[in-house]
Amino acid sequence: MISLLLQMGIFSKTCEYAIRSVFFIAHKTADGGRVGIKEIAKGISSPEHFLAKILQDLSRRGIVQSAKGPNGGFFMDKNTLKRPLADVVEAVDGNGLFTGCGLGLDYCSESNPCPLHHEFKDIRNKIHHMLLTTSIEDFNDDLNLGIISLKK
Repeated sequence: MISLLLQMGIFSKTCEYAIRSVFFIAHKTADGGRVGIKEIAKGISSPEHFLAKILQDLSRRGIVQSAKGPNGGFFMDKNTLKRPLADVVEAVDGNGLFTGCGLGLDYCSESNPCPLHHEFKDIRNKIHHMLLTTSIEDFNDDLNLGIISLKK
């Protein structure tokens, strides 16, 4: 389902890179290691400079962890691995995906709905529920088995 949402362009490009990088870091540091920005950028086919800014923000928000120095890099611990994907989306794109109008109209609400309001609300709520109930670590086994990929 996550790969379908990424293909559909539901998330901003920044959020796509954030989600893919978080999965990559979780996968590569499951054994307690750390991974550098160059390896992450190559592993998810992302521009390194752009990714560095994304990861700096995610680190500030406690979604990934980082350490400086010769053995430094990005990593995740048991607590960060258990965080829901919704945290990543909200950190990067805000909560507009979960609350906004499908047509981008400011006035759209329950009392003043746009033509897509009720159908979009159902879809939006399902996506939010899926992202809240899916943790970052949920994809490690599939990544280890090569069932899923993080590159386009």
